[in-house]
Amino acid sequence: MRILTCLHTMEIGGSQINAIEIAGQMAALGHEAFIYGPPGDLQPMVEQLGLEFIPGPAKGPRLSQRSMAILRRTIRERRIDIMHAYEWAPAMDAAYGPFLTAGVPLVVTVLSPTVPDFVPKRFPLVVGVKELLEIEQRRRCEVYLIEPPVDTVLNAPVADNTEIRARFGVKDDQVVVVAVARLVADLKREGLLAAVRAVGAVGAEYNLRLFIVGDGPARAEIQALADEVNAEHPEERVTLTGQMFDPRDAYAMADIVLGMGSSALRGMAFAKPLVVQGEDAFWQLLTPESLPKFLEEGWYSRGDGVDGPGKLAAILGPLSQDPALRASLGELGRSVVTERFSLAAAARRQAEIYESVLARRRPPAQRVAALAHPTFRYAVFRAALTRQAIRRTVRRPVGGRSGR
Repeated sequence: MRILTCLHTMEIGGSQINAIEIAGQMAALGHEAFIYGPPGDLQPMVEQLGLEFIPGPAKGPRLSQRSMAILRRTIRERRIDIMHAYEWAPAMDAAYGPFLTAGVPLVVTVLSPTVPDFVPKRFPLVVGVKELLEIEQRRRCEVYLIEPPVDTVLNAPVADNTEIRARFGVKDDQVVVVAVARLVADLKREGLLAAVRAVGAVGAEYNLRLFIVGDGPARAEIQALADEVNAEHPEERVTLTGQMFDPRDAYAMADIVLGMGSSALRGMAFAKPLVVQGEDAFWQLLTPESLPKFLEEGWYSRGDGVDGPGKLAAILGPLSQDPALRASLGELGRSVVTERFSLAAAARRQAEIYESVLARRRPPAQRVAALAHPTFRYAVFRAALTRQAIRRTVRRPVGGRSGR
């Protein structure tokens, strides 16, 4: 098979890394894999895996005629058999481009917590958690589950992390808490700010040191809060490292990992105890008792919106004081990842989906019908975005009424 994986961004993030790693495994299975997306930080990873990168324009919330044209040319020149789009934005360009005009089969993966209504229901859909699978099975006829995979060879426990910790300036007696994430408002900002506040509140008492690895639009706000916390302590408690193309050293030096989704699984692969981060003040320690919840719902959840920093501090305090507990929970996480989330198994499952889809080419009439409902729902979505933009730009006149 000749497979084109389409990404909405090449910034470092779980969905993109999963897509590229599985494409690399598809190549290892004997298929030809190509990566399409706007140029970005993950291009070296594509090159390291020996895959061809095809650059496209930056992807916004609108259909892109330019992107569709590049996709059509790529399909023709590379003789692509099947497209696989990760998240809704590239899926729409692929659907209205090569799928509609040339009948090239399309598989869509959505690793976000929800699937937009306008993602065509007649396309094979891959999701990452059981809960979303059950929801989408009520709406779609073809839904698959591939839980976010981890390369358990590259991501594995380090026997001696002394040199790594020294490189990061960690003292021998400090308990290191690590969060690897894109510093963006969506999903991440709230929890990262809560983590900074939690370590500010109890960091001195339990000798905690928080490292936040990543970059993005929310970095300045998080850094400002970190500066405030550090100013209240005689030594630095919170460090923002910036983006690391390969964050394995950050996971390796950790005593405790904070994370959701793919970052949670990578931390588990390093045999580190995991505190799952969600939204609305959600924090929960991975234990044998909480494991079934996360296997069912995914490595993310929503809380009650009350005192996120306090919830996290209440977990970090006792955990930091109990090395034996940290070791046992780390072993639990590592065993879960190796048994259930291996990269090779995910690639084999994905190849089976591709083969099934390729056996069912759709004639033009069926392709048009497949996009009828999504076209209406997408128009509704675009209209809502337009109304929001208008509301943001409209301002009240300054000065009020005159004549009094």
